[in-house]
Amino acid sequence: MDMRDIQIFRAVMQAGTTSKAAVLLGISQPAVSQAIRRLETDSELRLFDRVRSRLVPTQEAEALKVEVDRCFAGFEMIEHRIRSLKSFGVGRLAIGSLPALGMGFMPRAIAAFELGPRRIQLSFQIMSSREVLQQVTAGQLDFGLMADEISVAGLEHSPFIQQPGVVAMPARHPLARKAIIEPQDLCEYPFLALNPEDASRRRLETAMAERGLALRPVLETPYAFSVCEFARRGLGIGLIHPVTAVDYLSRGVKIKRLSIDVMFRSLLVFRPGRPLSLNAQELLRTMRIQAAKDLRLIETALK
Repeated sequence: MDMRDIQIFRAVMQAGTTSKAAVLLGISQPAVSQAIRRLETDSELRLFDRVRSRLVPTQEAEALKVEVDRCFAGFEMIEHRIRSLKSFGVGRLAIGSLPALGMGFMPRAIAAFELGPRRIQLSFQIMSSREVLQQVTAGQLDFGLMADEISVAGLEHSPFIQQPGVVAMPARHPLARKAIIEPQDLCEYPFLALNPEDASRRRLETAMAERGLALRPVLETPYAFSVCEFARRGLGIGLIHPVTAVDYLSRGVKIKRLSIDVMFRSLLVFRPGRPLSLNAQELLRTMRIQAAKDLRLIETALK
């Protein structure tokens, strides 16, 4: 099986048509069509249905694309690493974070880390917890921050932040006058929920069910910062990671304690079989200091 044909297959899947794939690759459309036919012959799979002169991917093609993308991600990481070595030598850190901590907290921590004098390049990516786990396991990240919704059994890890969620709401919301929000309050106003697969969402729903209550979300989103944005615009209230709230305390969002503790847990996961560099250790120390500062701000805002 020719690697070039696989590359052309990937381009067709990404571009949607053979003509667009040809432009993307700088080759002719007939060359693209020939490569697809060769790949189907070599693999003994029907990868595309021909419908009115268009190629429509089959289920086999969709399944193959997942593995092809995984393979090419490794090549792209190698290319990125080569370019980094040319520019920066070996002084490089690769970090990934879940969005709840990646959007505001990590930029604050990295700024406090002061990259300039260290003469290193930092690659920082925001991704899902599953992607963080996959890339750390594959050795593509030095370490990562992820939620506790996925098992990390067999992988070196440690707790990072474990705090009860806070209820975010517009500053002039009726609940802003209360010192502590009760579970039944969440049922009386439009609720902005994290996605059903989120571990903290499941913990909240379990706690509500034990009290004979049920959430009735008007909106679902995978991101705590999106909950804050929607709350800021008056769409409702939502339970969020407390550190996410730091960026919104001066932007019209009020936070309140919930009378029941619904924990938000984040973990540090580390590249297997490889000790952290001194720069990585120093960044981790800076992150812990920044986390302590952020949590003090949250405690002040909750008083």
